[in-house]
Amino acid sequence: MPFAHPREMFFGTLRFRLTMWNTAVVLVLVVVTLWGVREGLRLELWKEADVQLLEDAGEIKETIERNYLNDAAIEEEINRKATTHTHRGLHIRIFDENDALLMTSANAPPSPFSMEYFQFGMQPVTAGQFRLVHFQLTRPGMPAWKVRVGTSFAPLESDIEQVTRLLLVVGSVALLISPLGGYWLAGRATRPIAQIIDTTARLHPSSLDERLPMRGTRDELDRLSATINGFLDRIGRYLDQNREFTSNAAHELRSPLAAIQNSLEVALNADRTPEEYRELLDEILEECGGLRTLVNQLLLLAENDAGRLQAGTEPVQFDTVVQKAYDMFLGVAEAASIDLRIAGLERCRIVGDAARLRQVVNNLIDNAIKFTRSGGVVTIRLWSNPLDQTMRLAVRDTGSGIPAHDLPHIFNRFYRGDKSRLRDRPSRGTGLGLAICQSIVAAHGGRIEVDSVVDQGTTITVIIPAATALLEPDSTAQAQATVAQLP
Repeated sequence: MPFAHPREMFFGTLRFRLTMWNTAVVLVLVVVTLWGVREGLRLELWKEADVQLLEDAGEIKETIERNYLNDAAIEEEINRKATTHTHRGLHIRIFDENDALLMTSANAPPSPFSMEYFQFGMQPVTAGQFRLVHFQLTRPGMPAWKVRVGTSFAPLESDIEQVTRLLLVVGSVALLISPLGGYWLAGRATRPIAQIIDTTARLHPSSLDERLPMRGTRDELDRLSATINGFLDRIGRYLDQNREFTSNAAHELRSPLAAIQNSLEVALNADRTPEEYRELLDEILEECGGLRTLVNQLLLLAENDAGRLQAGTEPVQFDTVVQKAYDMFLGVAEAASIDLRIAGLERCRIVGDAARLRQVVNNLIDNAIKFTRSGGVVTIRLWSNPLDQTMRLAVRDTGSGIPAHDLPHIFNRFYRGDKSRLRDRPSRGTGLGLAICQSIVAAHGGRIEVDSVVDQGTTITVIIPAATALLEPDSTAQAQATVAQLP
């Protein structure tokens, strides 16, 4: 795989992209914030300037009203007022009722605006570079005066320009600091990801002991580490089970192959009678049958592991499957002095694979007989449970039971548990039966439950949901027995 140029790798890193996004977001926020501060300050300064202008207009109005028709006193007062507020460009003009100029402050700038341009009512208006207020004074029996009070907003704009320059400096500093700070923060944010990459790069299927460190922050990166650690745990368990399964399978295959080889060597060592050859061939045939059974079981489990074990789509008369299994094992049970009985057999159909379901029933009955001593009882019951909409098959024996420490492992492949539980007659199994039953039942959307008490017996119940079980009412006397309790 060709490696990218270091510069391309840098610009393509998550850290670089996070830095760019962080810088862009910060700059947008800074620009919006600074613009908002500038405009807010500008509006506040204008508001304060208008308040000051109205206060000045009010004072001038009081002065004119107090010295009405005393032109000298009024002119002296407006000149004093304008002189003390030169920095604001305060000026006053007084017109008569015909808009002729009567008097003006000494520093009043030229005004090209006629009186018709303005409205009266003590409301500030903007005219050119000035902020103006107009009001009219009238006294009974006296001429009306029109007064214009104005200030320049050049100082105000100067203050706003200074604030703008200051904000530009702040924005420029943010422009310089934001990428650096963003790069540092992105580095802290992506450091756990780099640790995850380094740790996972060191992992090997033969050694999965190392785990990602947990920082205790409970954030998404901690959750990612926990998820990967859990995934590694599952992989480790799977590999351990696979190694154990392979070892056990090899062991199970070695024994019958060794027996076949020994039988052939015995047959070839000397001349034999036809009866002796026939006996040796029978032994070889028996071992081949066991091998075929083991290989078929391994293939079924392999299909289940690969997710290719299908439940089937054909309707199966499940009570008929159970009845045939009962009939098949009845002779085996009688030979072992075991009472094999049916406590209830409700009619029901299952959408699934008849051969696989028959394999489950046969395996459960075979195990029950295998672990039940002479004189014991094996009971079969098939019924529907309307409370949870399931079909249930229970196979109960009165055998030695399963110890509590073995119960969690009985569905493990090649697990045989305590061999002392076997009856005294010879029996040979692969330890795959219950694992196969569990895989088949799971493929049909069901589950298997086990209830066992040592020296009292074991009950294994197959539960298949109503989604794949088509229950039928039964009018036969046999179906009435479904209400009976297991002995």
